[in-house]
Amino acid sequence: MCLIVFAWRPSHPLPLVLAANRDEFYDRPSQPLAAWEDFPGIYGGRDLQAGGTWLAVGPEGRFAALTNIRDPRQPPFGRSRGELPVQFLSGELGPEAFLAELAGRAGEYSAFNLLAGDARQLWLLNSRENAPQQLSEGIYGLSNAALNTPWPKVEKGRALLSECLITPQAPALLDLLHDAQQPADEALPDTGVGLNTERLLSGIFIATRSYGTLASTALLMRADGTRQLVERRYGPFGEPLGEIELEV
Repeated sequence: MCLIVFAWRPSHPLPLVLAANRDEFYDRPSQPLAAWEDFPGIYGGRDLQAGGTWLAVGPEGRFAALTNIRDPRQPPFGRSRGELPVQFLSGELGPEAFLAELAGRAGEYSAFNLLAGDARQLWLLNSRENAPQQLSEGIYGLSNAALNTPWPKVEKGRALLSECLITPQAPALLDLLHDAQQPADEALPDTGVGLNTERLLSGIFIATRSYGTLASTALLMRADGTRQLVERRYGPFGEPLGEIELEV
C-alpha cells in the first residue's frame, strides 16, 4: 500500500477516519475485501501470493495497516511484510506490546511502517526508527517513508481528508483517493528510483498498463469498535472493477 491518510481522534464518536490506496502490479493475485475463513473475525483484502494483507480489521475493534519503505538499495528479505497485520489481528497482545515485541525482530523483514490499534489507542512502528510510537489526536499521512514525510501526495491527501471530516462519508473518502494529478518535477522526492519512476508514483491514484492502484479503502471506526469498510477495486489503466461494503 502506498498511501494512508487518516484522522485519529480518540474522544470522538468516530475515532478513526481513514482512506488508503494499495498500489501493486495488477497481475499479483489478491482477494477482495471479505471475511477470512481461516482467521475468524478478520476482514480485509488479501494478497494471495504471500497470504498476508495491507489493511484489515479484527476482533475487539482491532485495526492494522501496512506500507513498505521505498529503498531500492535494500536487499529482498524472505519473509512477507503482509503477515505482520495478520499477526497482530489474530493475536492477544495489545498494540503497544505487539509493536514492542515486533521491534525485536523487525530485521527479518524489508523496511516497513505498521499501524496497529483499536478504538482507544493507535500505535505506529517504523522499522527504520524501530521505536513504537503512540499517536496523539491529529490528521496524518503515511506513504513509503516516515510518518508525515512531506511528499506531495501525502500533503495533498491530508488536506483533502481534512475537508471530509465535518461529516465523514465513505464515498467522499474514496473520491479523494482517485486524485491522479501529478505534481511538478521540482516538488518530487528523490528516493533513488529515477525521475520517471518518481513521476509515476507521485499521484495519489496511479494507473498504468502494468502497475497502479489496485484497491482504495475507506474505513470509518466508531467508538464502540464497530466499523464500516468500503473497497473499490481497479484494473490496468484504472478500470473500475467494482465496490464492496462491509459492516463489522
